[in-house]
Amino acid sequence: MGHPALLDPWDMAAIWGRGTVIAVLTGTEGPAYRNPGATLAVAPDGRFAGAITSGCVEADLILRAAEVRRTGRTQTLRYGMGSPFFDLKLPCGGGIDVRLFLPKDPAILLLLQEARANRKPVALAVGDDGSLKLEDWRPTAGDEEAFHLGFRPGPQFVVFGTGAEAAAFTGLLRGMGHNHLALSHELSTLAAISSQGSQVQEITPQARLQDLPVDADTAIVLFYHDHDFERVILRQMLRSSAFYIGAQGSRATQARRLETLAAMGVPAEALSRLRGPIGLIPSSRDPQTLALSVLAQIVDVHAGLVK
Repeated sequence: MGHPALLDPWDMAAIWGRGTVIAVLTGTEGPAYRNPGATLAVAPDGRFAGAITSGCVEADLILRAAEVRRTGRTQTLRYGMGSPFFDLKLPCGGGIDVRLFLPKDPAILLLLQEARANRKPVALAVGDDGSLKLEDWRPTAGDEEAFHLGFRPGPQFVVFGTGAEAAAFTGLLRGMGHNHLALSHELSTLAAISSQGSQVQEITPQARLQDLPVDADTAIVLFYHDHDFERVILRQMLRSSAFYIGAQGSRATQARRLETLAAMGVPAEALSRLRGPIGLIPSSRDPQTLALSVLAQIVDVHAGLVK
């Protein structure tokens, strides 16, 4: 099932149900292991999921969860810098604020789980008394009324291309657990990617690219050496709501690509969305290095959307 710190605390809280106590990191001062919004869920039998720190205060939170469960009263705790708990140290030297509460309406957790499963951006308002309210998406932050946790879908990927680069990138996505779909004109590439366990689809003249599962948290990446295949794909994908669209190739290739698409009638605003060369490591030619470089860039771009 995986290490408890890697389990999703909100999913597990919905599964464990009534009696689950939730701890949310609501503020930090100085260095901190995690950002506000980090969550720990503690089941009635002591099982837990998620993490607030690297293990510095989790044991204490699990003990205090039993008290919150017994009394029903929310606790606001300070650890590290400025904390009364002198025996609980944070090696980073900072301070953190944690709200520990028993959800007043566990049914809201099921609605949250459903929204996230359907890739719907939402927010959860946590009141001082442990009350929960599902809201439209907003960045994670607190105000006078509640602490609002923003839940935006993780990035999913639509990958086009042929050869080792496409196979290496989809293999990395599968290993990292990212949802993805690979499409290609080349059956041998599809066979290689499919053998890794990835979902694949052949591109045929009848393929309806506009029907692909693309939303505002989707990244679209093209790995082609024969760039003639790209034109129709990019013209269609640049009409989508994808947050990242990029294609493999040099600066010269990117310049020719933009000229070709402009001649096909793709507007300048759409062309400005097309990234190339792609990746954080300049001139990556090894397929594995390129895969890491591109994935790091995409994750970095997506992280900027949720702030």
